[in-house]
Amino acid sequence: MDKLSLLERYYSRLIALERRSLLTAETYRFEIRRFLDWLEKEKLSLSAETGARVVGIKDVTAYLARRRAVDGLDSSSVAKAISALRSFFRFLEDDGHKGSPAFASLLQIPRRADRLPDFYRKEEVDRLFSLIETDSPLGIRNRALYELIYSAGLRISEAVALNAEDLFLAKNIARVTGKGNKERLVLFGPEAAFWLKRYLAESRPELSGRNNGKALFLNRNGKRFSRKGIWKNYAALAIEAGLSSRLHNLRHTFATELLAGGADLRSVQELLGHAEISTTQIYTHVDSGRLRDNHRKYLPRLKGWSGES
Repeated sequence: MDKLSLLERYYSRLIALERRSLLTAETYRFEIRRFLDWLEKEKLSLSAETGARVVGIKDVTAYLARRRAVDGLDSSSVAKAISALRSFFRFLEDDGHKGSPAFASLLQIPRRADRLPDFYRKEEVDRLFSLIETDSPLGIRNRALYELIYSAGLRISEAVALNAEDLFLAKNIARVTGKGNKERLVLFGPEAAFWLKRYLAESRPELSGRNNGKALFLNRNGKRFSRKGIWKNYAALAIEAGLSSRLHNLRHTFATELLAGGADLRSVQELLGHAEISTTQIYTHVDSGRLRDNHRKYLPRLKGWSGES
């Protein structure tokens, strides 16, 4: 079976049998295509029937090490790559590919180290948004998009999937589809509302042209603004502002500011769309870190303070 046919069969399995979300299925397919390309380059095979050397567990380990070293993957991204490979090798086993290696049980996903999320200070957010030039339809779109992500704590995938009908400007509410296709209502503030109204009145009609699509945020061709396009624009903006280029930091900042302002953990969990409160609890550690920073800053006479008894 050729590579493209194999990938499509695997993708169908992800959707139909494993019940993966479209985003996860596409991510896994992309990762496996990268892996298959690497096999071709290394003259390795998934099956002894081809005559080439069959890939071994050491080869897969070398591939993952290369992904980490050359592509700069962090532990979270490596874990996703391993998860995709395990899923793919299970597919090969179940699909009856003769001579295919059974690596699903051998590939172990590394335990993710607890890592406190990065967030921006208020003045950093202000500086970031002030750099967006709003004298063009695309600039107004960008300002509205990033203001909404920050004000409502959205994931990038949630912002991309928004349709115009999901916005209820009279009440500053948006209907969002999160992980697992779960819908929730989110609130956004007056600044986001201002730019969304301006975008809908001035920019979106100009960008859409004759396209009567449902997507809320459009690219210059009138089609739904893609994740890649959003990431690329934001990275350039953040670098100019001297900040981390991770768009997800706006969501981290949203959660951190809510807790710092006195919001209870359950409310923040609901607004973020977290299935488990343990996922939300990490932001309490971020806030504790801020308290320690302030303690050092405003009580400098406590030299050598380390937070230890």
